[in-house]
Amino acid sequence: MTLRFNYRIENPEAFEALTKLEEFMNKSGLDKTLYELIKIRASQINGCAFCVDMHTRDLRNMGETAQRINLISVWREAYDIFSEKEKAVLELTEAVTLISNNGVPQHLYEKVRQFFSEKEYVDLIMAINTINCWNRMAISTGMYPGCF
Repeated sequence: MTLRFNYRIENPEAFEALTKLEEFMNKSGLDKTLYELIKIRASQINGCAFCVDMHTRDLRNMGETAQRINLISVWREAYDIFSEKEKAVLELTEAVTLISNNGVPQHLYEKVRQFFSEKEYVDLIMAINTINCWNRMAISTGMYPGCF
């Protein structure tokens, strides 16, 4: 892959808009580990190598184990590696990232709501939307690990 251009320089207002989303998420109170799990899983689905690289490093720097990081893409098969709460978040991340496939089924909404309030549910959706925006910008402009 070749970096097409640095969108941060060419359109700083767009970069600022994405940064505002990130600032909103940082103030939301969402658990930082959960947010990184969301970022990694959505980035894996979207095929954003730049973001997978960045967020796996971030999670590792937060003290997460290599085993858990390595198993995010196969969380369903990892059994006890992820908590039920984390599994609900990962499943929601997949559903929202791939929303045109099946939407967000009622049973999934109910599963997530076992762990999160309505306000927190909206925070999760915003978190998933935020990383999907970053992924689409990175992929569309040709970003790859180490491009900057």
